[in-house]
Amino acid sequence: MSIEILNESGLPLDVRRLAALSRFVMDSMRVHPQAELCIKAVDEETIAQLNGQWMEKEGPTDVLAFPMDELRPGLVDEEPEEGVLGDLVLCPEVARQQGETAGHGTEAEIELLTVHGILHLLGYDHAEPEEHKEMFDLQARLLEHWRAAASADQ
Repeated sequence: MSIEILNESGLPLDVRRLAALSRFVMDSMRVHPQAELCIKAVDEETIAQLNGQWMEKEGPTDVLAFPMDELRPGLVDEEPEEGVLGDLVLCPEVARQQGETAGHGTEAEIELLTVHGILHLLGYDHAEPEEHKEMFDLQARLLEHWRAAASADQ
């Protein structure tokens, strides 16, 4: 599994932990072991430009997902597809603000946004109420399992 993380945000980012989380989520979702993922952390100006260009929305956002090969989670009885999962663009400054508002801090918010973004890359969406429930329940379970595994390793 190839996970590339680029920090161009100007803020500190625990790249090793973010890579471990991404690998955990991709393994949990049975993504092919040779799938590729790129995560880029950027500043508010850059993500606002991307948000305008690709989503036709104004201002900075927290995470943008750009799927490449439209990989889907592997089923237990079939082999997952090989390919490029896609790119995530995160904004740590927006994550800091949201984490503060939510009361769980920047690192927890970046973890949440990473899981959320990977699920988008895997085809999950939250436009409809049923989709929203499915995606956010899965996101919560993955984060819970990740945090339990990460705390057991310490």
